Amino acid sequence: MKNIVVIGGGTGLSSMLMGMKSIQNANITAIVTVADDGGSTGRIRDIYNVPAVGDIRHVLCAMAQDDENHLFSDLMNYRFEGDKDIGGHNLGNLIFLALMNLTGSFIGAIQAISKVLKVKGTIVPSTLDIVTLYAMMKDGTLVRGEKNIPTLDNSIDHVFYQKKVTPYLPAIQAIENADILIYGIGSLYTSIMPNLIIKEISEAIQRTTCPHIYFCNAMSQPGETDNYSMEDHIRAIEKHAFKNPVDLVVVDQSYIPQSILDKYANMNSYPIQVQEKEHSYQILKRNMIYFDEKGRIRHDPKAVREVVEEILKAL
Repeated sequence: MKNIVVIGGGTGLSSMLMGMKSIQNANITAIVTVADDGGSTGRIRDIYNVPAVGDIRHVLCAMAQDDENHLFSDLMNYRFEGDKDIGGHNLGNLIFLALMNLTGSFIGAIQAISKVLKVKGTIVPSTLDIVTLYAMMKDGTLVRGEKNIPTLDNSIDHVFYQKKVTPYLPAIQAIENADILIYGIGSLYTSIMPNLIIKEISEAIQRTTCPHIYFCNAMSQPGETDNYSMEDHIRAIEKHAFKNPVDLVVVDQSYIPQSILDKYANMNSYPIQVQEKEHSYQILKRNMIYFDEKGRIRHDPKAVREVVEEILKAL
């Protein structure tokens, strides 16, 4: 039984775990950011003074055994229309809040939903603190709040917390017991970094002797990784964590039709390229994306699972 630890947040992490949950003889632990402060999650966080639930909810649904609980997973992701009262709220977030009150804790709510959804694996937050993510831009502009960081036409120098953040101990323990550790897939500065800038999380990763794998995004993200190469992603992780943070980078090499490239170019988003010839880490190029009905680029959970299985076989 291999212990796989995946670190990140957002929809990219969910896509990975949707496929990875069916890997045989694997114990999967997802370490998830609670720095989200936008939308329904942000409103609940501000009113009830609880950690952000949105990314945790996404991961819970992704790791659910869908055959029997598909309806409940759909309900967890249902969003009410409008912008007053419960308008704009996600039903899963409200259920999560109710279960926090019923069980008495954030972790109790995760465990209760995990049981109902028959989640395959373990989901832990990187911290139970109520955290606010800050970004210092290269021109000296300071941005407060995860939701605001990608909105500026600027370049990020680094992200940080203003206050000391206490790591969630089971997250540290999972890292220490990992046979393989995966960063991503997800927004570099607002999904992956919020976990890594918790000092004890990075220190625990650095102590491990297991392979460290980075699944690189297929496209640049406006406001976060404009003009980034694959190597820029790794340098950013190194800057926020420690030297030589990865052993292997998985890069998408799928063919993308010009019509879709043009659509993304209009949004200032472009394919992430490998630009340099020499690296201190290995690079694995695989086809990992598909195009949804709206022509959006999405990671294929099955393809991601196959890549992880390939890596596991090579250990």
